[in-house]
Amino acid sequence: MIGSWKPEDLVAAGLYENERSAVQDAVRALLSERPQFRLELAVHRYSSEEISLAKAAALAGVSWERMREILISRGIQPLLGPETEDEAIQEIQAMEWIVRENAG
Repeated sequence: MIGSWKPEDLVAAGLYENERSAVQDAVRALLSERPQFRLELAVHRYSSEEISLAKAAALAGVSWERMREILISRGIQPLLGPETEDEAIQEIQAMEWIVRENAG
């Protein structure tokens, strides 16, 4: 019966170095098989202020703009920052210019 396997069994069989590695691999496989879980986890971590919007989008496997739309549709107001990807790029370019000007 599959339900009776434990992480320590995988370690004892020499499949993993330790239980943590076995659990991490299992979670990775679960999130790979269930994209909705990745999205829900990304939304949770963003709303808990653990990660940025860009990181949430990457974890969920969606674009920055799509992640923003998902958050808004769920009543989660994205934190202050650029409204679009183009605005984000413009902010980065402006900061790079400021750094270059101050370095010289």
